Amino acid sequence: MPGDAPLTAVQLLWVNMIMDTLGALALATEPPNDNLMEKAPVGRTGKFITNVMWRNILGQSLYQFTVIWYLQSQGRYVFGLEGSEADTVLNTIIFNTFVFCQVFNEVSSREMEEINVLKGMSENSIFVGVLTGTVVFQFILVQFLGDFANTTLLTQLQWLICILFGFLGMPIAAMIKLISVEPHEEHDGYGKL
Repeated sequence: MPGDAPLTAVQLLWVNMIMDTLGALALATEPPNDNLMEKAPVGRTGKFITNVMWRNILGQSLYQFTVIWYLQSQGRYVFGLEGSEADTVLNTIIFNTFVFCQVFNEVSSREMEEINVLKGMSENSIFVGVLTGTVVFQFILVQFLGDFANTTLLTQLQWLICILFGFLGMPIAAMIKLISVEPHEEHDGYGKL
């Protein structure tokens, strides 16, 4: 029904697991780089979320909100959905697109300021494994666990569009990184700059 939430409880749990647990696991396994050693230590009063992080979070949130809003409001027309299954198909497309937005955002989040986020990715087998597992389980969830996840089969074109919307988050993230932000003052823990 129009106006209902497009994601069910099971879908929200899966998205939460992707964003929190699997995302944290994937990104926490990234090896430290030399740039970290050049930064001053942050004391107890330092900001946990930096201005660079805020820029990336707000930019990606705006992109994802726009995509989901567009699908919610125009998806029936764009995909030519009619009949009793139209809502289920549209909600599955929205769910699938949102998951792929998270997958590609994980890749973009490997580096907060660098454009080339793919550099060294193949060397982190845990990161690649988490992403691969997420995509495989998403496919299984949509294509085979419809009764459990309240999804329905999608066509190849619908899958391609979902993946494309997710992938477009990467060039958007790269453009967002070109926006200059003021760095916050970092303290070394002893009150000095």
